[in-house]
Amino acid sequence: MRYPESNISGPSLTDLSDHDYPRDIAPAVLRLAAHFPAVVVTGARQTGKTTLLTKLFPGHRYVSLDLPAEAQLAEEDPQTFLARHPPPLLVDEVQYAPKLFRYLKVQIDRDRSANGRFILTGSQKLNLMREASDSLAGRCGVLELEALTVRELGSTFTEREAAEGAPEVLVRGFMPQLWKDLELRPVDFFRSYQATYLERDVRQFLNVASLRDFDRFMRAASVRSGQLLNKTELAKEVGVSAKTIYAWLGVLEATNQITLLEPWFVNVGKRLAKTPKLYFNDVGLLCFLLGLNREVVAESYLIGAIWETLVFGELRKHLRVEAPEASIWFYRDQSREVDFVIDKDGRLTLAESKWTEAPAERDFVQAKAVHALLPRARGSVMVLCRTRQSHPVAQNAWAVGGYRVWEQV
Repeated sequence: MRYPESNISGPSLTDLSDHDYPRDIAPAVLRLAAHFPAVVVTGARQTGKTTLLTKLFPGHRYVSLDLPAEAQLAEEDPQTFLARHPPPLLVDEVQYAPKLFRYLKVQIDRDRSANGRFILTGSQKLNLMREASDSLAGRCGVLELEALTVRELGSTFTEREAAEGAPEVLVRGFMPQLWKDLELRPVDFFRSYQATYLERDVRQFLNVASLRDFDRFMRAASVRSGQLLNKTELAKEVGVSAKTIYAWLGVLEATNQITLLEPWFVNVGKRLAKTPKLYFNDVGLLCFLLGLNREVVAESYLIGAIWETLVFGELRKHLRVEAPEASIWFYRDQSREVDFVIDKDGRLTLAESKWTEAPAERDFVQAKAVHALLPRARGSVMVLCRTRQSHPVAQNAWAVGGYRVWEQV
């Protein structure tokens, strides 16, 4: 990698930690920077994008468009902005200056062989990707950074979970700041996070008459994490039109707050569901929206869905880094359902999520029935639970620790 417009050195793998938490995505970021003039890293607020990228690219100049003056200059006079901040350059929250992308294209095209010159981040995925695809097609690599994983947290997670229990993990979630400062109460962090999110991101997307309405919508949606998404029912509960619900769900997706999991389709006709399942991306934010703390979360009637949200997050984050060609679905027909169908290397892995430390053989019944229907299914089905050690429960049926899914998938 070379930087013809500067004598600043390129990135290094010498410091990839976020408060001693290595980010699994780091080698992929450096790989793309070695092959593309620009790299775009998306992800929700507070997932550690800036921390990671400033460590990976210490020789890049840094500017944040969260600062109104910088955003205004980048949008209204991009040429002056780039003259003031020449490459190699790291631009944070670049979606606030859409017009900047065309000028980045001009800079890149002056020397297409100079890779890694522009590192761009944004917390509004759809806006960012629209501008990147319009102006930087073929010129940028794209990655998404989510919150921390159990594997990235390592011994810190193991010790905290052993000392405080699963309820503490659920309400803390995986935002880096909450693991940098273990004395920080999750409710204090997420109250601030939610206020910033509504003011900065939601206002950017929507002309919402009252942000309180959108906050109420998020809390109503949180009750449905891990469940089939019934938009009509959600609209009635919130008191808005179905069209508004479609738009608001789009905002949650675009700002990386939720993921909609689609059903697996195979040739079994109309028996299969066509409605997606909704999941919040961070289980800590989910618990905050539900008003649950660690003293009561385990007794909630939603504990199964909360645990499923955590498990899906670990699956999703692991596969995004280790097997980006893989995909996750769920299966549901008139009589059976399976929480997760993982399509990897042309084979299907079936997994159920259960809030238990010791699953019984009956917990595998539906997954085994579906397994028999799918010719590409792998040999065993899994129940992702709170067991400390993965072990067989019955023939072709394994209990697997939900915190350690990367060891089995």
